[in-house]
Amino acid sequence: MIIWVNGAFGSGKTTLVDELHRRRPDALVYDPEHTGFVLRNIVREHTGDFQDLPLWRSQVVGMALDLVRAYGRPVLAPMTVVDPGYAEEIFGALESAGTTVHHFFLDVPAHTLEARLDARTVVPGDAERDERVRRWGKAQIPRCVAAASALRPGTVRLDGERTTGSLADEVMPYLS
Repeated sequence: MIIWVNGAFGSGKTTLVDELHRRRPDALVYDPEHTGFVLRNIVREHTGDFQDLPLWRSQVVGMALDLVRAYGRPVLAPMTVVDPGYAEEIFGALESAGTTVHHFFLDVPAHTLEARLDARTVVPGDAERDERVRRWGKAQIPRCVAAASALRPGTVRLDGERTTGSLADEVMPYLS
């Protein structure tokens, strides 16, 4: 089983997954962004977004499936995927392989996302790179907010302005 926590940059995906993992320590945490970072060092994507690489999407599916199969434990995946075609490609492949995927979307207003991103340090010790990452995340806010209206069927929308504990309470029954 895979618990995929989706939402805009700054919506609280990693924070929620950390809390779920604290409550269910046997679960595996797989951040597909790390796969993107590996590929970025090998292949330069022309768009600036590694999700545009078909190889990223197939590698994410392969890694998630291998984790579920090899360890037989739930996988928690915090990852923004707002392109409906990419989401269908990834989740469809996982489900076609017989893996249960519970997809959650943290719904957070644009002004809250911007404030959270402004308050966050992503690259400590490198102010220039940190600001570049922050600007990129803020530039994605409109498409991430718009994605909330085109979520795949079965997605559970979560009010991302609620406390992490209450969000985890809502997700935990899916981890049973």
